[in-house]
Amino acid sequence: MSTIELTKENFEEVVADNDFILIDFWAEWCGPCRSFGPVYEAAAERHQDLAFTKVDTEAQQELAAAFEVQSIPTLAIIRDKTLVFSQPGALPEAALEDLIGQARGLDMDEVRKEAEAAQQTGQTAEGPA
Repeated sequence: MSTIELTKENFEEVVADNDFILIDFWAEWCGPCRSFGPVYEAAAERHQDLAFTKVDTEAQQELAAAFEVQSIPTLAIIRDKTLVFSQPGALPEAALEDLIGQARGLDMDEVRKEAEAAQQTGQTAEGPA
């Protein structure tokens, strides 16, 4: 499966249709984005059971803002409609593979419990709101 161009128009459908989504926030002018691109594409070929998506931050500013993207490239992972990872920076191949393995190994029931508890105390998963 090749990467899917994610837009605000198809976002809900892609999230609804896929249990595990990787999102690469990028821009044409971004050097680190261009060097991360082939690493990301190669991972998409290796992990065809996952949805690899790309968001052009220039064309999809609203979507980038919704994910609070401050610098690019930023990689985000959504599992079972829950954001489980979001971090800027181009990853080398080994680090991306490790991250995918960690995300696959998450106990999503536990993740949802933690997110719910954090929401009830007015905190985000990263700390106080």
